[in-house]
Amino acid sequence: MSVVGIDLGSATTVIAVARNRGIDVITNEVSNRATPTLVGFGPKARTLGEPAKTNEISNFRNTVGSLKRIIGRRFDDPEIQEIESKYISSELIDIDGGVGVKVNYLGEESIFSSVQLTAAFLTKIKETATAELKMPCSDVVISVPGWFTDVQRKAVLDAADIAGLHALRLMNDTTASALGYGITKTDLPEDKPRYLAICDIGHSNYSVAIVAYKKGQLNVKSTAYDRHFGGRDFDRALVDHFAKEFSAKYKLDLQSNPKAMFRLTAAVEKMKKILSANLQAPISVESIMNDVDVSAMMKRDELEALVQPLLDRATEPLERALADAGLTIEDIEAVEMVGGCTRVPAVKERIAAFFGKTLSFTLNQDEAVARGCAFGCAILSPVLRVRDFAVHDLTPYGIEFSWDKSPEIKDEDPELLVFNKNNVVPCTKIMTFYRKEDFTLTAKYADASALPGKTQPWIGTYTIKGVKPNSEGDFSIVKVKSRLDLHGTLIVQEAYVVAEKEVEELIPESELPPVEEKPKSADSEMPDADADAEVEEPPKPKTRLVKKMLRTDDKLTVVSASGSLDAQTKARFQEQEVQMTMTDRIVLETEDRKNALEEHIYSVRSKLEDEWAPFASEQEKEKLNKALMEVEDWLYDEGEDAKKAKYVAKLEDLQRLAGPIRGRYFEEENKRIEAERAARELADKKIGKKSQGEERPAVPTAEQVNVETKKVELEAKDYDLKDAENI
Repeated sequence: MSVVGIDLGSATTVIAVARNRGIDVITNEVSNRATPTLVGFGPKARTLGEPAKTNEISNFRNTVGSLKRIIGRRFDDPEIQEIESKYISSELIDIDGGVGVKVNYLGEESIFSSVQLTAAFLTKIKETATAELKMPCSDVVISVPGWFTDVQRKAVLDAADIAGLHALRLMNDTTASALGYGITKTDLPEDKPRYLAICDIGHSNYSVAIVAYKKGQLNVKSTAYDRHFGGRDFDRALVDHFAKEFSAKYKLDLQSNPKAMFRLTAAVEKMKKILSANLQAPISVESIMNDVDVSAMMKRDELEALVQPLLDRATEPLERALADAGLTIEDIEAVEMVGGCTRVPAVKERIAAFFGKTLSFTLNQDEAVARGCAFGCAILSPVLRVRDFAVHDLTPYGIEFSWDKSPEIKDEDPELLVFNKNNVVPCTKIMTFYRKEDFTLTAKYADASALPGKTQPWIGTYTIKGVKPNSEGDFSIVKVKSRLDLHGTLIVQEAYVVAEKEVEELIPESELPPVEEKPKSADSEMPDADADAEVEEPPKPKTRLVKKMLRTDDKLTVVSASGSLDAQTKARFQEQEVQMTMTDRIVLETEDRKNALEEHIYSVRSKLEDEWAPFASEQEKEKLNKALMEVEDWLYDEGEDAKKAKYVAKLEDLQRLAGPIRGRYFEEENKRIEAERAARELADKKIGKKSQGEERPAVPTAEQVNVETKKVELEAKDYDLKDAENI
């Protein structure tokens, strides 16, 4: 059974596995430790991860990234229309109110929802992990931003399910980093907690968590976010700057050319990384547009001036996180930095100045979240034993329930805040209702203004069915159990009826009157051995009747309607994903067979002119060369898009034709090898005989070996191969 942690990033995704008594980050098919979070669609198949990145510029209209920025979001959300659309080159469309894309796939116009896109990419991640582990990848822990809502989290769970992954937990990014930091520490205090601030600034968002550590546990005290502060925002500022500069300098309208903007964005990303370690850096793009090459220089202070509005926001999440935790800067013992954007010097300077401390970089900035997820998966997995370490997360949003007021209960309040902001996760709470008939609960976020963009506060509706009056015709007492689970999603687990009943219970010894001991007589001190012994029976435990609220046999059911996909839609998406995966595999295998055929043609042609030449007649050479030429012409003409079976058949035909020549070559090669072996054995025997009885070193000299070997090689020519084997 696999134990895998997946850091599902906006730009790249990292996979970590628990094995060999540690956590390893695995590489993809091109040996990179991070896989581009991209899904591309082509005329033959999909391209996922690295292949999608390779074809991104040439296939930008059909390549989709920023998957976690759109999953579970509404199409009409202003953040989608005004912000996210700038980072996605495919056409965004409305699919049942959610975000989808329109692309050209298999030569046809196709639409895919954000859940399907994420499922496609997770399928690629599953295949990468399976190839590395040499076993099926099923159980995983996936990271999500802490600000994800219930709908977004359920969308990620649906995507994982469609991809054939069993998500044991959705873990917040900062919580995963906190777990990776704390679980290996052996010096955590037992009483007074140690407070740590974790700052995670990635490609698209900025997260802060204040975490309290004690021995064997961590408690997330507060979190704060800036959902639009990340590496891509720095890139966007630079792209806009150079687009204007190059347009003025070279008279090019780069904004009107998406491919040119893609090339400029790639160059800007490289320059930004150089500026993180150097005071100035060049930028150059060849043939950016109309065969024009562009170039420029930028100093680090120019970059900082350009992104000053971003830098001014760097301390806002820190202030909110400390305020929500009820702590001061002095309470924080260390500040751990995670995420690629924390390499920007100006960002580090502002955070360090805020805390007045030297920043800590003990965690791997790019892999900390994936490692933490792998630790989380190991804790939940039954196949590994890990150190006991409890993780207490929180929800950043308060959740309230509402219902229709009962006409018979005049003073009933039809709303209740069940889970407060920063409520611990996981957590279960029970609500009590007095009802005579079925009723419906509606769950929503208490503060809609705290949600991302214009996210709807609605979470779900839950109808309690099977409610009826009690035996006296009065209200039934209905208990409804709701829970924030490990994923941070809300579920209404069950509903049941309770009633007051008399039950018999033991009276505690502390409430019993003291028992008086009877004085012993003289006769009783010396009992007669012949007399029958009278054994006193122990007193029977005393009980009493009490009234308690007990669960009745009434059967209640909960009918839920939430942001998750319905069973029929999920089954349809799963079927489509399986079909597309099979298509991808067939195309990949076909390309492999095509490449194998092409490689075989070049290999046989080369050998036929070299080592195979003495073993083939002129007629055989002519026939084989003709066949190679015919297959090669077919391969680059009508065989360009042939089926896999056709390539396999062509390869087998060429192998059959070259078989006799190849067989003669290897037969002679085996004879040569055996003759050399026989010669070495003869040489060893000759040298051994001459050395007997003579005063000379036990080990023959190199000159002796060379002389004897030459003699034996001449003698070996007269030996038949079979005889040589017996020498």
